[in-house]
Amino acid sequence: MKVLLTGHTGFKGSWLTLMLKAKGHEVFGISLNPEVDSLFNQASISRFLSKDARIDIRDKEELRREVESVDPDVVIHLAAQSLVNDSYINPVFTFETNIIGTLNILESTRRLNNLRATLIITTDKVYKNKGQLQGYTELDELGGNDPYSASKAAADLLTQSWRKSFGKTPISIARGGNVIGGGDWSRDRIVPDIMRSIQNGSELLLRYPHSIRPWQHVLDCLNGYLKLVEHQISSGIQGEWNFGPVNGESLDVSGLVEKFCQELGAQVSISTSDDIKGESILLQLDSSASRQELDWSEKLNLEQTVKWTADWYRNTHTKDFTFLQVERFFAL
Repeated sequence: MKVLLTGHTGFKGSWLTLMLKAKGHEVFGISLNPEVDSLFNQASISRFLSKDARIDIRDKEELRREVESVDPDVVIHLAAQSLVNDSYINPVFTFETNIIGTLNILESTRRLNNLRATLIITTDKVYKNKGQLQGYTELDELGGNDPYSASKAAADLLTQSWRKSFGKTPISIARGGNVIGGGDWSRDRIVPDIMRSIQNGSELLLRYPHSIRPWQHVLDCLNGYLKLVEHQISSGIQGEWNFGPVNGESLDVSGLVEKFCQELGAQVSISTSDDIKGESILLQLDSSASRQELDWSEKLNLEQTVKWTADWYRNTHTKDFTFLQVERFFAL
């Protein structure tokens, strides 16, 4: 199938490109330029693409022309401004990209001839965080205090409205939790921060070290997205779907740092701060619907997730190691 993937130059987008190619699909990408030290560049992801278009999704007309020229079977929309701290620095760009950009993607699918399914990716942060111990279900209230969370909640509601008003083929929303994996070099994310501290010998600042996060390998989360698309095509299923690990796989931030450093055989000097905006103490998803109706489950437990992630950073010099991890994952 022809799959159009937005945000293909990002962390998740790069991994998803490889997963789609491993399954034999033709991948067309729409995205902004990647960061210099991105996984996209390190793993030479462009060689796996049928087309690599650099378009700002806020540009409605250019985006529409590109989408119609591809005329894909499947659209997966990952492109976003995805950093909480950056959303405070540039809220207008965040809201425009995450809300208007999503609307432009949906509008660009109106005149496609071969479209069979559309998947819009939001986040676990679309839920109004009440500090509850149990995981949030797809029926829980949406909200968001920081600009990033609010913009993604708005994009989620926008997609639901557009589907009810204009949808002709299955449109679903995937809400994923915290992911880690090789090749992430983004600012203000725990694994990239650890790696930079190890490489530079600098102090590691932990934001809310005792915040509990349900850590999941990026491949497990993305595999959920692919399972959902397969069900959209085979049975016409739609709706909103959570993809997060079982609660037993949760760990606080300081615990993850300890596990990761042990796996790498490294040490870092740590400082802490509880005075950083946009962080939630506890946020977990109830993914029972995806497990039961989509037959999705994790292939990697927490110990394996940490090991696979550390293995990638140990093998950054091997250009094909990323694709080898994808093949190994599907073989599990």
